[in-house]
Amino acid sequence: MSQLTGTTSQWPVERVVFPISRIDVKVADEPHPYSRSHRTEIATNWEREIAANPALYDGRMLLMRALEMRYGAISGECHVVPFSAFLLWRKTRPAGLAIHLFGLPVIVSSDGAVIAIRMGQHTANPGRVYCAAGSMDAEDILDGYCDLEGNMAREVLEETGLSLSEARTVSGYHGLHDQHAVTVFRAYHFADTAAELIERIAAHIVADPEPEIDAALAIRSADPGQHPYPPFMPPILEWVFSRIR
Repeated sequence: MSQLTGTTSQWPVERVVFPISRIDVKVADEPHPYSRSHRTEIATNWEREIAANPALYDGRMLLMRALEMRYGAISGECHVVPFSAFLLWRKTRPAGLAIHLFGLPVIVSSDGAVIAIRMGQHTANPGRVYCAAGSMDAEDILDGYCDLEGNMAREVLEETGLSLSEARTVSGYHGLHDQHAVTVFRAYHFADTAAELIERIAAHIVADPEPEIDAALAIRSADPGQHPYPPFMPPILEWVFSRIR
């Protein structure tokens, strides 16, 4: 059964940021039990999804089966699933069947802004505002384990044209969990100002033949109502701004 395991003290309450010392999630060879047992429902839902948004692509991504936290380290097992399986799971979020773990690189400008992106209307998250990121997929498997750091670098480069290797300083990993999803984030501090970073991202959007985002935004407060954020963003913004001011 999929679950967040470990003692109550090791998994904080939902939407509370906690430090992470290590991430070791193994990729299993067999199909995810959720994907296998819900095959018909997944196919039916996918027909609805692409009817509403023909631009969607049923690629392959990594979906967790179980995660455990002990002494700050997260370990567990995941499987490669079709994106269509994730979309149905995300819509219903049944307890005990799957967990979504993803990385969120938080880019911070030299003048203290968090640089976020707004997703294009043709994507699975139209209009949502959050830091450039994406679910792990088959490209993010390294020696049989999830390569979260590689995933974050790849997603930022693809969506914004920025390289995380440019960061002057990088924080340790932190995370939070909510509704059977675990967000793992770290802050990347750049030497560029917010205006400079947004200008660079805007040029990348223009040059990209198939951009996933339609704008870059400078966020300067943790106000949860400022943009249409997903639930994980406000606690992360609060954590980041409490440490850069």
